[in-house]
Amino acid sequence: MLQRNLGSSGIPVSAIGLGCMGLSEFYGEPMQEADAIKLLHESVELGINHFDTAEIYGQGRNEQLLGKAFAGRWDEIVLATKFGPQRDPSTGAFVGIDGSPASVRSSCEKSLTRLGTERIDLYYLHRVDPNTQIEDTVGELGRLVQEGKVAAIGLSEADAETIERAHAVHPVTALQTEYSIFSRDIEKDILPTCVKLGVSLVAYSPLGRGMLTGRYATAGDRPTGDNDFRAQAQPRFQPGNFENNLNLVEAVKRIASQKECDAAQVALAWVLGQGEHVVTIPGTTKLTNLKTNLGALNCSLTDEERTTLNALEDKVLGARY
Repeated sequence: MLQRNLGSSGIPVSAIGLGCMGLSEFYGEPMQEADAIKLLHESVELGINHFDTAEIYGQGRNEQLLGKAFAGRWDEIVLATKFGPQRDPSTGAFVGIDGSPASVRSSCEKSLTRLGTERIDLYYLHRVDPNTQIEDTVGELGRLVQEGKVAAIGLSEADAETIERAHAVHPVTALQTEYSIFSRDIEKDILPTCVKLGVSLVAYSPLGRGMLTGRYATAGDRPTGDNDFRAQAQPRFQPGNFENNLNLVEAVKRIASQKECDAAQVALAWVLGQGEHVVTIPGTTKLTNLKTNLGALNCSLTDEERTTLNALEDKVLGARY
């Protein structure tokens, strides 16, 4: 399995990890616990060691799930979790972001308890709190590192200025943000800042939330339902936008066919080919898809193919959120 170090931390992770959100929420019905644990164990057996969760996923249930799956096996994996966004415990509605020092500490303690471990390998501020100075948030994160409760810190969906300010207080190991053939807005300012500071990019949704896998063939395949947030809050999956974007995926599928690869493998190969500082955390609930994703490590793209894929973003309809 190809591994890359996270920032300057010296922590090696599999270039293709596993985003665990969908095991518990947001992409339809949650997996049965036994099935999810089986998938997590199979992931490790396949060489994956980088697993990403957050306190809001399933309102803590996702962390508890990983805690059960990896009990006694923490030395085999790199566990990343996140804090900041707040949800109403009764309705699940999002009610704000808290990046205050008090929230940093209390959230960390709760995550450690749910996970059943003494240290979080990579602890992210999930979204930047507009009401708290980033220096205050990162200062408290740095104290958690000093205490041994966190090995490295990260930011998620932060702009270039925020990354620089945070890094001046304590080294930022990783920035997590959406990055794919369809989502390249970070290339102007954010990605260059990460390269300059030695911050790894952890790309979530590298498969365009499933769209770049080629699994959707017609407008009738569009995700629906109250428990699939693509149907509710993803502009690119709304009628009109969805059909346009599916047409763009045909270019990915043509390249995949020529290379005897899957579209998902082409999409992941494009992301990983952006530099040694980039790793990915595609999510899935199926072992077959997991194995397909890992096949991207054997898929290499020519300059001409990259040029074709690079031209797609400007034609995508719909914002990320």
